[in-house]
Amino acid sequence: MAIQQKLGLQARLSQRLVLTPSLQQAIKLLPLTTLELAEVLEQEVMENPLLEEAPQEAQTAEETQEEAAAEKAKADDPLEQIDIEKFFEEYAEADREQRRTRGTEIPEAPPIENTLTAATNLYDHLKWQLVLSVSDDLLVEIAEKIIDSLDEDGMLRVSLDDIANMGPYPADEVTRALAIVQQLDPAGVAARDIGECLRLQLRALHLDGSVTDLIVRDHLKQLQTHQYSEIARAMNLTQDEVAHHLEIIQRLDPKPGMRYSPQDAAYVTPDVFVIKDAEEYRIELNNEGLPRLRISPTYRRMLDDKEPGSEQTRAYVKDKLRSALWLLKSVDQRQRTIFRVAESIVRHQRAFLDRGIEHLRPLVLRDVANDIGMHESTVSRVVANKYMHTPRGVYEMRFFFHSGITSSMGESVSSVTIKDRIRKMIEAEDSQHPLSDSRIAELLQAEGVPLARRTVAKYREELRIPPSNLRKSAH
Repeated sequence: MAIQQKLGLQARLSQRLVLTPSLQQAIKLLPLTTLELAEVLEQEVMENPLLEEAPQEAQTAEETQEEAAAEKAKADDPLEQIDIEKFFEEYAEADREQRRTRGTEIPEAPPIENTLTAATNLYDHLKWQLVLSVSDDLLVEIAEKIIDSLDEDGMLRVSLDDIANMGPYPADEVTRALAIVQQLDPAGVAARDIGECLRLQLRALHLDGSVTDLIVRDHLKQLQTHQYSEIARAMNLTQDEVAHHLEIIQRLDPKPGMRYSPQDAAYVTPDVFVIKDAEEYRIELNNEGLPRLRISPTYRRMLDDKEPGSEQTRAYVKDKLRSALWLLKSVDQRQRTIFRVAESIVRHQRAFLDRGIEHLRPLVLRDVANDIGMHESTVSRVVANKYMHTPRGVYEMRFFFHSGITSSMGESVSSVTIKDRIRKMIEAEDSQHPLSDSRIAELLQAEGVPLARRTVAKYREELRIPPSNLRKSAH
């Protein structure tokens, strides 16, 4: 059976979205922070010769007058009649002669680089103690392997067999080296679990073998779940005696290495400033650090060059000019979009800015998108990784977007506001009779906020607050 094929032309009308280079660039710039945008612009200036930073604005007439007045005052000053440079040359020569006569020299201060210090970390602190307390080279070598294997909490998360295989080292020597490291400061370091960590600290306090030590050794699980009555019954102790030993345990550090692992402070550069001006709020974008770019007039003149042999140059300049214009347009579009999104957020969250977090409104991306006539994905890109400085503090722009529920009064209540209310309830609770999730749900219901118990539990977990049985005090 033969199959016949024939060629033909067919016209079909369809719609599809085509991302132009300028649109692609605008989308790429939207999620960038101000610092990231500054880096991108600096890189573009290096790669595109048609882009250059605009020179600083010319001096104002007022500044020029001030400088002229300062020059006149300087000319009228009698000290200006003295040749200061010649005076100090003569003074320096006299000083050198005097020092030669005395035969002494003033020592030069060390450079500032030699005075800079850095905080000692856990590993350096332990190794410094190690070399001062152990002379056996093999033990020092194994102990250093153990120290290098500690996490930032000071815990040993690898097995002794793994340490032994690093050499290989004899198992008994590895055990001896571990015992040496566990005697170093801070107490509790190089423990393999939380129980061993606490017991090492009790040993440093000369409480090994005490009732407190036995509670940690035999009843750690009950301690973690606050089952103090079972501990009292198992060890034949009163509740007050258990509370006494619990107070000692609570003073121990379950993460002894953290004090030598300081977290560097994270500095946030706001992308948007919300400034209260009388009764209104004004939006200002943070342009500090952003280079002010313009098209180089030198290269633009090349486009008018009609001399023979310049076509290739003119084509190159045209291409770079098109790229530079796309960039400038994309940056301008980005700034306008961020401004409009910030303006919409301020309109929706005016009550929060005026009266605090209790008045934060539920807000979703669609609300702002509809308000400013843009797509939700555009709003999502704008608020990503950006911060807003407000009279209430610095917040990530995503902070203002969250779901909510409708109260019995018909008002929308933000989930952030509800979480804050739950946190305050738990902070004010009786530690001997902590509030259960069901009880919190009942209290919120009485305040006009209908919330299921499982939703309360979900919000409590997001706040990193333990359940009521773990919050119960021993007293």
